[in-house]
Amino acid sequence: MDIDVFSVFVVVVVIFAILLVISGVKSVSQGTEYTIERFGRYTRTLLPGLHLIVPFIDRVGSKMNMMENVRDVPSQEVITKDNAMVQVDGVIFFQVIDAAQAAYEVRDLERAILNLTMTNIRTVMGSLDLDDLLSQRDTINARLLNVVDEATEPWGVKVTRIEIKDIAPPADLVEAMAKQMKAERVRRAVILEADGVRESEILRAEGQKQSAILEAEGRREAAYRDAEAREREAEAEAKATAMVSTAISKGNVQAINYFVAQSYIETLGKFANSPNQKILMLPVEAASVIGAVGGIVEIAREAFGGKDDGGGGSTPPRRGPSGSGPSGGAPTRSARGSTA
Repeated sequence: MDIDVFSVFVVVVVIFAILLVISGVKSVSQGTEYTIERFGRYTRTLLPGLHLIVPFIDRVGSKMNMMENVRDVPSQEVITKDNAMVQVDGVIFFQVIDAAQAAYEVRDLERAILNLTMTNIRTVMGSLDLDDLLSQRDTINARLLNVVDEATEPWGVKVTRIEIKDIAPPADLVEAMAKQMKAERVRRAVILEADGVRESEILRAEGQKQSAILEAEGRREAAYRDAEAREREAEAEAKATAMVSTAISKGNVQAINYFVAQSYIETLGKFANSPNQKILMLPVEAASVIGAVGGIVEIAREAFGGKDDGGGGSTPPRRGPSGSGPSGGAPTRSARGSTA
């Protein structure tokens, strides 16, 4: 009987020892930290791994998740600086970096972070106009992050990111904004069209200016060429006149026939080219024109064939039977044509 009681006692002691050892062994998983309290006072933090604590004296106070957490910020109404009411929601990312501070510095850590974020969203967005609110989300996110991260630092929490998900103005305000945007786009289109018309008018005027300049330069060049041609013609006429005058001064009567024949031929040409003359009647004395042309030939022969005649003087002109004109001809009279 004594043996049976002793055996039971030993078994009980062994079982108690096993339970005691089991209760003193703590296994902490990755991404988690435990706070240890001794008689209700924080003593240390257990990192991921296997640990031993004093049973019935030490106990686990809090199990803190050390991984980055994400929480949705509830939707709320915000009144902007220009008294526009918008519906805003967001999302926050945070991570516990000190398990002891997160466990003992604040009660209900997640609720405290969310409420802090919501109040700062109203503060930051309430200081901006609606246009800035819709166009400066990055600035709003940065300001919220700085404020909330600084406020949660004593709690052992690092806020990594705050993002505004949606900003929803009222329906009537959205309609007014759409009308404003449409009017602005119409105004820009009208301005661009006016600029295009102005540029086209400027280019057209510039083209007309360049055309007028080129046309004036062309007229100037043509006038210069015409003057040069007239000058050359006058020089040639003066040279011919000088040659004939020299021949006359030397006693060559055929030189006079040059001028007579030239005027005679020009006059006949005008009669022939006149639009009012259909039939041209040549005068009986037309043979005198041939004699005048013969005088021109004699002048040319004397001018270019003098050396072939041995340097002799000019051949004396032959006179006609009447003694007043070229050979074989009668005295020269003016030619007159008749209209058919």
